[in-house]
Amino acid sequence: MRQIPVDTTAATVMVAQPPQIKMKDKKNGVMAMDVETGEKLMTVDVLFVSDGNAEVVTVAVPEPGISGELTMGTPVGLTGLVARPWENEFNGQKRHGISFRAVAVTALNRKG
Repeated sequence: MRQIPVDTTAATVMVAQPPQIKMKDKKNGVMAMDVETGEKLMTVDVLFVSDGNAEVVTVAVPEPGISGELTMGTPVGLTGLVARPWENEFNGQKRHGISFRAVAVTALNRKG
């Protein structure tokens, strides 16, 4: 699968929604797991601000990669962030998009 590295050095990134368990099948309560490590996957919605534009993106991260208190508004660092284009067909309709995945989401120390 193609992975596109995402450079966050010129961006401000902060938590929009705290980490939640990523579900593979919400209807049946099946959690998403990392296929390589078997670790539980979490999602964190982050506000990504760059060049005067802001967008909320959902980032998947293995549970051990979550560190610090990730409450709304907390500035964070995203280690190993990649974008992955995806496409699938569901009920005869083709869908596509971009998913984001990071090795770690870490709360940054606030100076003050």
